[in-house]
Amino acid sequence: MIAIKPHTPPASRFRLAGWVVLLGLAWIGWTGTSRPAIAAPEPTKGMNPRPNVLLLFADDQRTDTISAWGNPAIQTPTLDRLVAKGMSFRNNYCFGSNSGAVCVPSRAMLLSGRTWLNVDSTLPSGVTLLPELLRQQGYATFMTGKWHNGQASCIRAFPNAQSVFLGGMNDHTKMPIVDIRNGMVTNKRIAARFSSETFADEAIRFISAQKGTQPFFCYVPFTAPHDPRNPPLDYREMYYRKRPSLPANFLPVHPFNNGMMKNLRDENLAGYPRDPKVIVEQLCEYYGLVSHLDAQIARILEALERSGQAKNTIIIYTADHGLAMGSHGLLGKQSLYEHSMKSPLIITGPGIPAGKSTDAMTYLFDLFPTICGLTETPIPDTVRQELGGDSLQPILSGEKSQIRDSIFLPFSALMRSVRDERWKWIVYPQINHSQLFDLKNDPNEITNLAEKPEHADTVKRLTTLMQQWQARVGDQQPLKSANPAPKTISFDGFLRKPDQWQPKWIVDKYFR
Repeated sequence: MIAIKPHTPPASRFRLAGWVVLLGLAWIGWTGTSRPAIAAPEPTKGMNPRPNVLLLFADDQRTDTISAWGNPAIQTPTLDRLVAKGMSFRNNYCFGSNSGAVCVPSRAMLLSGRTWLNVDSTLPSGVTLLPELLRQQGYATFMTGKWHNGQASCIRAFPNAQSVFLGGMNDHTKMPIVDIRNGMVTNKRIAARFSSETFADEAIRFISAQKGTQPFFCYVPFTAPHDPRNPPLDYREMYYRKRPSLPANFLPVHPFNNGMMKNLRDENLAGYPRDPKVIVEQLCEYYGLVSHLDAQIARILEALERSGQAKNTIIIYTADHGLAMGSHGLLGKQSLYEHSMKSPLIITGPGIPAGKSTDAMTYLFDLFPTICGLTETPIPDTVRQELGGDSLQPILSGEKSQIRDSIFLPFSALMRSVRDERWKWIVYPQINHSQLFDLKNDPNEITNLAEKPEHADTVKRLTTLMQQWQARVGDQQPLKSANPAPKTISFDGFLRKPDQWQPKWIVDKYFR
């Protein structure tokens, strides 16, 4: 673990030392060393020198759905501005999952800083959560949006919250929400507006009400672009008129049974084999959700500017994981391919370099120690010992280009993956199958090199690396089975059924 040390002195010392000392310490670091540090914001009169944090969290967003990151087919002007103002992390990952509901452990890992191997997704009372630490240090904490980790942990994390969805998915136009006031759940209702609009409204109200010097942590976990893929009509029609292309790694059917295909809700949103026209239609609707979300984020950022707090606010935009959307013949996030385990991450704010991009390999749970470091929030030793991640501050400051040299991704008992700067190896223990991809020359993971004799040494090296990771994180899953299941899968006669949350027009369009 990287020890997290504040790079700027506490607020009480700012007033005694004066601005000259403050500016000097911002460059040399409070530790007295000469290593680079993220410059402290210069607070305006009446503003707390500790930065606010606005954490915007999307649901099921692929990393290739940001125009500024190289996708000209999608319109994301607000995210593009964040890219221009901050640092983009292009190799950010969710640390796998313990079930098909990947968003549940992902959110638990984000808020606890632990791996899913080391935390119950209900986040029981013995698990210290990020907003709890921030409140102990004087931060006002607030959330609005999706909480998929149980009511009790939501109340403990955010005793005051507005328009909270205590579930996993729902029709965006009929979102059931509650408020939490002084630790009590109240005002159960159906949201009057589209989910992304409702959550943006509440974030705007909270930010606009922050008039004093108390710093705040505002957490906004949206439900978009998670299905049902029913964006407002204008937002889907804009893509019907100019349709995106199929993913470069589109397949009609996944080539083998990875254990997360048949009878999985996400995968049954389109028929088998995948019809290219259907996938493009769903991409239009998926892109529409992203663009609509982008517009709501614009509203939140405009409110932040009006509040006078923007210059002293760290903005973090990320998502719980990605989504297949036709890649490799899949639709969901229940795989270890790049399109499903990667998620966007952009950080902007005081002292954060503008317009920079990094290929550093990072995890979502790195944000726990990163936010603590940027807000000068001490991490108790008992909490630090349980953390799975490391602070991104050395990357933000330019001190380091990497904080780790490989990534390990465990998915229940079905899949294990490890990657280094160039190579990625995926193992399917239940069927004794593996894949080796050269990410440098094959970023879309199309050509499996695992059985090529010339790559035997690479497979051997990555096997050792995977076993080292397993020992490090306490993963006891064997990498081979004595009685492997069949690799093949058949969808002959398989009858798909829509779930209860799909609106009628989607049922009529994709299930009739």
